[in-house]
Amino acid sequence: MALHRIVALTAALTLALAGCAGAGSEEASGDAKTHLKYGKAQGPYTVLFEDAIIPILEDQGYTFEVVEMSDLVQNDIALTEKEIDFNVEQHTAYAENFNEKQGGQLAVIGEIPTVPAGLFSGRHDSLDEIVDGMTVAVPNDAANTSRAYALLQKAGWITLDPDADLATVTADDIVENPHNLDLQELVNTTVAASLDDFDYAVITGSIVYNAKIDPSTALLQEDILPHLVLQVAVHEDNKDAKWAKDIVAAYRSDEFKSYLSQHNDGLWWLPESLR
Repeated sequence: MALHRIVALTAALTLALAGCAGAGSEEASGDAKTHLKYGKAQGPYTVLFEDAIIPILEDQGYTFEVVEMSDLVQNDIALTEKEIDFNVEQHTAYAENFNEKQGGQLAVIGEIPTVPAGLFSGRHDSLDEIVDGMTVAVPNDAANTSRAYALLQKAGWITLDPDADLATVTADDIVENPHNLDLQELVNTTVAASLDDFDYAVITGSIVYNAKIDPSTALLQEDILPHLVLQVAVHEDNKDAKWAKDIVAAYRSDEFKSYLSQHNDGLWWLPESLR
């Protein structure tokens, strides 16, 4: 009889402990979660988050843990595997391409300030200096390649298929290249370092920042289309979490607008939702 009572008590204790563990896990991943991990890649977007957004959210009781990442791909892999909670390093086109190519589960949930891509040159002072056969470097990852070709079309150097989606255009969509430009696709992070090797180059915003290039020296800046606006990205499962919504709200807060009014020297382009 005593043995039966011991077995019963052991079973009850096991169930009770399991119930406590379950409650703790739910709290850690649900709306009550206040300690958040974010992935940091080199670029201005996480720096802006750390300088301006973290103080706003700390006043609401949140704490943060940074996880350094070598690049955005590793950042997004960690987000897909829920090793981190969010990142602020990519636009919609990049996230969608990652989901498609890498089997990701990313959701973009709120616009943030964005640094436009620009057309730069270490050899020429004007777009008017373009002549036949010049070399132009563009980033080779799908999302940024399309924005580069859209920028070259804005410059009047190429014409893209009018039926093609600007979010996904490739070199195959170029229907006119009257200057017979030599368009060379490079790894995005190497374009700035190779600037002097080309007549012109399209350099994306985060690379402009990392290379310490003055954004005002761009000979032409892109028109930022909706799919190129930087976003807060979370795992699909967390897109409706309170903490995720609080991050987005911080970017739209009066405190953040006040910060930008004092610290935007022309680097940041603001979508309508943040103005």
